[in-house]
Amino acid sequence: MNRGFGASPPVEEGETYEVEIEDMGKEGDGVAKIENFVVFIPDTNVGDKVTIEITKVLHTMAFGEVKGESDSTESEEPEEEEVESEISVEEIELE
Repeated sequence: MNRGFGASPPVEEGETYEVEIEDMGKEGDGVAKIENFVVFIPDTNVGDKVTIEITKVLHTMAFGEVKGESDSTESEEPEEEEVESEISVEEIELE
């Protein structure tokens, strides 16, 4: 029986992948493909680019969960705020 993926699927449980949600499944989960292998990811929408962790692998499909946004620029802003708060603390100590 050749299902198009050889002896094993192209994903493994516990591994992370960056994907784009291409479609929606019947139950409302987002659908992404990794090497044409279908992965269902809940709480996503078409067009989302996310980092996922594979939670379950079957012969013809897999399931994953979101671990983060793939294109995140917000992470730089808190670092700048931290630096500002450190300066404020130093100014208080100098007085």
